[in-house]
Amino acid sequence: MITHVYAIGPLQPLLINQLPNDLLKSIGYNLWKEETECLDWLNSKSPNSVIYVNFGSITVMTRKQLIEFGCGLANSKHPFLWIIRSDLVVGESTILPPEFEVESKERGFIASWCPQEEVLNHAAVGGFITHSGWNSTIESVYAGVPMLCWPFLDDQQTNCKYTCNEWGIGMEIDNDVKREKVEKIVRELMETEKGKKMKKNAMEWKKIAEEATCPLGSSSINFNNLVSEVLLSKG
Repeated sequence: MITHVYAIGPLQPLLINQLPNDLLKSIGYNLWKEETECLDWLNSKSPNSVIYVNFGSITVMTRKQLIEFGCGLANSKHPFLWIIRSDLVVGESTILPPEFEVESKERGFIASWCPQEEVLNHAAVGGFITHSGWNSTIESVYAGVPMLCWPFLDDQQTNCKYTCNEWGIGMEIDNDVKREKVEKIVRELMETEKGKKMKKNAMEWKKIAEEATCPLGSSSINFNNLVSEVLLSKG
């Protein structure tokens, strides 16, 4: 028996882009209800000015880590959109301290969930703080958005390694998160030449991903070949 291996990806944008809009709207694949008000907020921001923060649907953290991330974001002085699930903090409240509210007033937007692909593809988003889950990584690559990675478990460490060391589109946040380090790495991404180079690299990977998933791209062809082979085997 001959086994074929097909290189297909980014799979999710490839499939979604081939669906009619009316059919796409009827399909839901998120585990949480999306809040779209954040898109209106993003519309009021300058291009590449906003840090988007989302640790996925299952990653959890301590209240101390939540506060350190929050204070670091606030102290960076950059606008941010932060997704805070109700169960993000293990056994404790997700309410942030008053100093966070004071520092981030009118610069931050917090939601419990959002349409991530739309957010990442919004012109205002200039960086993504992520847990380095595979879906988030691929969606960020497809959007051309550099990442600040805080991997939690499973494949996330590997995805982080490729993002930061192989592809040149990310930097890793230390597991022992401190507000000073969060502030520093956000500023490094958004304000320095290193950050600009990461953005340039991210746009190059975006182009590669778009080429691979266009109708005559390698991923599209391989995907069609895979489907044909499966159908033939069912014969």
